[in-house]
Amino acid sequence: MKKVVSLVLAVIMLMSLCSFASAEQTEFNVLSGISALSGGYDKNEVLNAMQEQAGIKITWDTWSDSLGEVVGTRISGNAASKNPIDAFQACGFSNFDLMRYGSAGTFIDLTPYITPEVMPNLAGILEAHPEIKAAITMSDGKIYGLPAGEQMGTAGIGREKDYSIFSVPQFAMINKVWLDDLGLAMPTTLDELHDVLVAFKENDMSAKIYGNEAGSTIPMSTGFDEWCWGQNVFYAGFGFTNWPNDVCMDLNVNKDGVVNFVSDDDNYRAAVTYFHDWYADGLMDLEMFSQDTNQLIAKCTAGRVGVSTWWEINEIMGPHAADYVYLPILNGPDGTSNVTLRTGGAINAGQLSITAQCKDPAKLLSFYDLWYIGENVMQLQYGPIGVFFTEKNEKGQWKSITDEEARAKFNKSSGELKSQSEVAGPKLILSQYYNDVWEMEARAQERLADTYDYWFTFVKDFSFYPQDCVFTEAELDDIDFYRADFESAVREQEALWLKNGGPTDAEWDAYKATLERCGMSTLLDIYQTVYDRYMAAK
Repeated sequence: MKKVVSLVLAVIMLMSLCSFASAEQTEFNVLSGISALSGGYDKNEVLNAMQEQAGIKITWDTWSDSLGEVVGTRISGNAASKNPIDAFQACGFSNFDLMRYGSAGTFIDLTPYITPEVMPNLAGILEAHPEIKAAITMSDGKIYGLPAGEQMGTAGIGREKDYSIFSVPQFAMINKVWLDDLGLAMPTTLDELHDVLVAFKENDMSAKIYGNEAGSTIPMSTGFDEWCWGQNVFYAGFGFTNWPNDVCMDLNVNKDGVVNFVSDDDNYRAAVTYFHDWYADGLMDLEMFSQDTNQLIAKCTAGRVGVSTWWEINEIMGPHAADYVYLPILNGPDGTSNVTLRTGGAINAGQLSITAQCKDPAKLLSFYDLWYIGENVMQLQYGPIGVFFTEKNEKGQWKSITDEEARAKFNKSSGELKSQSEVAGPKLILSQYYNDVWEMEARAQERLADTYDYWFTFVKDFSFYPQDCVFTEAELDDIDFYRADFESAVREQEALWLKNGGPTDAEWDAYKATLERCGMSTLLDIYQTVYDRYMAAK
C-alpha cells in the first residue's frame, strides 16, 4: 500500500513539474487600467525595453472610462474567449475580489512563481520585507496579486530604521515670539501649556505682537479628531495620540501584540474630562468642532493663534512661520506620555493578477519581475531617463525635471509630463529607492528628518496596527455592520464631554454599555484575529 501511495505522489509531482514547464509562450494579452492623460502603452519606451529584456510581446487593451464594466465582462467570458486575457493590470481589485476570483480558479496562485528562479527581484524584496508578503497573502494562504504601493519612510533619508512619513501625522507648534515676550519657558507638561495658553489669552498676544484687533487672540486652535490638524496629539499625556472616532485608527497595539480600542479606557475618560476645562475657559477654539482647514489656516496666517497642529509649520502659519517652533510631546498629570504610531503607505495586491488562461505564467511574471527594480520603478512612475530624469545629484540620485525645464523643453508642466508617461500597475516604491535611486522631494526629506530626529525621541513603543491587514469577506461584513454606529457613538460622546464636561460614573457606565450594543467586542475580536493572522504571515 505504501508503494502505491508513493507512486501516486510521484506521478502527481511529475505532472506538476510538467505543468509548470509548459510550452513557452512569448505573446500575451493584458487588459489594463490607464490614466486618461496617458499617452498609451504601445509606444512606451520603458515598457517596450522591459518586454524586450524579458523576451515577450504584450498586446495592450487599455481602458480609463468604463474600466469596471469592461473588466467584469472580460473576466466572465475569458475562459471561452478566442483571445483570452492573460493578466489584468491596474484594475483596482480589492482583497475580496482576489479571494473570489482566486478561489474560483479565475486567478492563479502566484506563490509557486515568486522564487529566486522566476522572480528574483520580488522574491528578494519579500524576504527583506516580510510585512509586504503578509499584506498580499490572502486568508487562504495564497497570493493572487502582485504587491503595489509606496513606502516613503525614514530609510529614504538614510536613517537606520524605516518608519512611514505618516507615523506621526500631527506636529504641534507654538509661537516662540509670544513665549519670549512674556518671559515664559517652553512647556514640558500639559499643566504648563495650560498656564501658557492663559497668558496668551490674558495678554491678547495677537493684538500685542501683530497689531490685530483687540480680543482677536485664540490661544489654541485645531480641528476635532482630524488627521494632521486635530487636538489628539495633546492626548499623549494620557497615553495615546490617535483619534478615537475612527475604528481603524483607534487601534492601539502594545509590544505584546494585544490590540485595544482606547475609547473605553479609563485614561481616555481622564483625557476628555481634563480638556473640557480648557474648552470651557476659552483656551481651545470654540469653533474647533465645525471649522474646516481653510478657516483654520486663515486664523493662523493672520497671526491670531498661539498653538496649533499641522503637517508642517510653514504651510499653516504662512507669513508668521518663522515665529513658531515645534511644541514637544507633553507629559500628563501623572508625569508620563505616550505617542501612538500609525502605519502608512499601505500595500495592496490588486494591481496585477494572472488568469488561468495564461499558458506560461512564469514567462509573463519574469517581465513583471522587472517592475521591482528601482530604476525601472522610477521610470514607470514618472517617465523615462532622458525625459523626466536628465541628471544626477552629487549623491548619484536621479533629479526630477523642474516645471521650468519641462515647459521649456516639452511645453508641459512637470506634472503633465509625469501623467503622460506614468504606467499604472504593480509598482512598489520602497523607501530605499529614494536613498539609492532618485531624489526625494525636499519637503518630504525635511518632514522625515523631523519625525525621526525630533518626534521619535518621545516614542516609547514603536508598535502599530498595519493598514494593509487582509480581511475575509465575513470579517468585512461584520465590520460594515457595526462600524458606523460604533464610530458615531464614540465621536458624539467625545464632543459632548469636551464641550459640556463629564462623564459622571453613571454616564461612563451607560456609554460603555452603548459601545457594547454597537458591537465593540465583536469588532475588537475581528481586529485581533486579523492582526494575529497578519503577523503569522510575516
